[in-house]
Amino acid sequence: MSETIKSIGFALGMCLVCGILLTAAATGLQPMQEKNRLSDRQKNVLYTVDLAFRDKTYTPEQIRDIYEKNIDEIRVSAAGEIAEPAEDGAGAHGQVLTIYLYTKNGEIQNYIIPIESQGLWGKIYGYMALENDGSTVAGFTVYEHSETPGLGGEIEKQWFQKNFEGKKIVDRTGRFVAVQIAKGDVGKRVPEEKKPHYVDGISGATLTGRFLSQGLEKTLSRYEPVSLCFRKQRLSCRLQEPIDSGDK
Repeated sequence: MSETIKSIGFALGMCLVCGILLTAAATGLQPMQEKNRLSDRQKNVLYTVDLAFRDKTYTPEQIRDIYEKNIDEIRVSAAGEIAEPAEDGAGAHGQVLTIYLYTKNGEIQNYIIPIESQGLWGKIYGYMALENDGSTVAGFTVYEHSETPGLGGEIEKQWFQKNFEGKKIVDRTGRFVAVQIAKGDVGKRVPEEKKPHYVDGISGATLTGRFLSQGLEKTLSRYEPVSLCFRKQRLSCRLQEPIDSGDK
């Protein structure tokens, strides 16, 4: 009986020690994990505007340096006006949205919006860059998803993301239409007049394409007032103005 008690005591002691070690390791690694996650998000922002490239290796310090020299993060109201966010995430003009600006030689080249969409198995997170005309997609990346490798997981591949470049979020009349993912080849499945707003789908991943299309439409529609400001060349003119949280 005493041997049994000793064995149980030893096992419990080992479990306790291992638990303490694992907790300490997880806690100690958390700052590094957060740093890596931040670097990955910054890198994906840079991908959308060709300031970083997938076939090149970067250190976190290099990514941070490129990001800080070229990208500005600002808050805008749902009406497309620059705003100071309040503690609850809402500003003087209602909900506050985040956009990232790529500026070169004092001129805004692109604005980048964070994408969040439901996928087949979980959330899809990424970024979409638009030209300063407020209509044309400049780049698209996905940095986190739970889709099936080889099927819906192809959304993380460059061949899929490159399809978004040059697509239009408005039609010829200026009406918002977002960007959709076709059920297969755009050339065979989509009418000619709608081709500027569709990208090729992924074989065997129709549901992922459907969910992502819905997520893109929802996100782009939220940012449509911002895009409209760019189309009317209003937002870029106000960027250099001081932010007045009491502005009416």
